[in-house]
Amino acid sequence: MSEIPIIDFAKAISSTDTEKEDVARQIDDAFRSVGFVYLKNHSVPLELVAECFEWSKKFFAFPHEIKMLAPHPPGGSHHRGYSAPGVEKVSQHQYEENELNKLRETPDFKESFESGNVNDEAQPNIWLPDEELPGFKEFMNLYFSHCDRLVHQILDALSIALKVPDPGLSHTHEKSLFQLRLLHYPAIDVKELVEQKRSRINAHSDFGTLTLLFQDNVGGLEVEDPHHPGSFTPARPIDGTVLVNVGDLLARWSNDRWKSTIHRVGVPADLPPTTNRDNEGHIEGEGDIVPDRYSIPFFATADMDTEIDALPGCWDKEKHPKKYESVTAWGYVQMRMAALYEG
Repeated sequence: MSEIPIIDFAKAISSTDTEKEDVARQIDDAFRSVGFVYLKNHSVPLELVAECFEWSKKFFAFPHEIKMLAPHPPGGSHHRGYSAPGVEKVSQHQYEENELNKLRETPDFKESFESGNVNDEAQPNIWLPDEELPGFKEFMNLYFSHCDRLVHQILDALSIALKVPDPGLSHTHEKSLFQLRLLHYPAIDVKELVEQKRSRINAHSDFGTLTLLFQDNVGGLEVEDPHHPGSFTPARPIDGTVLVNVGDLLARWSNDRWKSTIHRVGVPADLPPTTNRDNEGHIEGEGDIVPDRYSIPFFATADMDTEIDALPGCWDKEKHPKKYESVTAWGYVQMRMAALYEG
C-alpha cells in the first residue's frame, strides 16, 4: 500500500491561490490513492489537542455510576453521552439482524463520550452535572468549534481540487451537525485481542464525509490496502498532525474518486511480541498487556437535506458514468447508525 502522505496544511489556510491549489491537489491525490492523509500545521492549536486528552482521561477515570449520569440514549438516533464498554459495535455494511447479532458476540472493548453542535436541536448534548467535572462542557464546546473550522477548511480545499463552483462543499455542511467523540480503550491482555475474544474496533469504514482523528502515542490503528483487501498497514501516531480520512458518504458523492478505506484498531505495531507461545504459535497463559489507548475522532457529515449526487469532475457519460442513485444525507446516515446499536 502507498504510504499515507504527510501534507503541510498551512498554505491551504493563508497563502496564494497557486499554493492553495497545490495543497488541494496533494489532498486529492491522497484521497484517491489511500483515502487517508496526515495534516501538519493545521488550525487546531496543539495545546488544545493536549488539553482535550487530559479532559478525556479525567472523564474516563470516573466510576461507572458517575459516567452514567450522562448516558447515551438507547439506539443510534441520538448519538450523545456516555457509552460503556461493549455497547457500540461497529459494522461494515452489515444490516441483516442475524449478521449483526454475530458481530455483537465479540463486543468492542472501548468506552466513549459523544458531544455535538450546541445548536443541534435534533440531538441535544448530554453532559455530566457541572459539579462533577467543572469546565468540561465549556472546553468540549470550544474544541468542537476548532475542529468544525478545520473540517470546513478541508472542504474548501476539496472544492478547489474538483473546481466545485462557489459556495463549494463547505456550504453543504453549513449547519455543522458534526460529532466529537472521546474514546478510551482500557488496557487488555494481547491474547484476548489475538484470539478475538474481544476487539478494540473491528475492520470498518466511517459513514459520513470526513473524519479527523487525534491519536495518543500508543498506536494500534491499521489501514487496509485498497488494492489488496485483507492487508493492513499501521497508521502510526505522528506528533503535531491530525489524521484525516474519507467517509462512505463522501466516497459515494465523489463517484468513488475518493476512497473510504477500511480501518481497524488492534494490537499496536510497536508492542514487543509476546514470547509465551507454544510450538504452533498459540499464546500460552497470560500474554503481554496492551496499554490504555485514548483517541479523539471528529465525524463530519453533510447537512441532512443535502442531495448526494456525483460531484462535478467525478463523472462523465462515456468513461466514468454515475455509479449511484441520488440519496439524501439523512437517509444514508440513519441506515448506518441503526446498525451500530441494539434497540
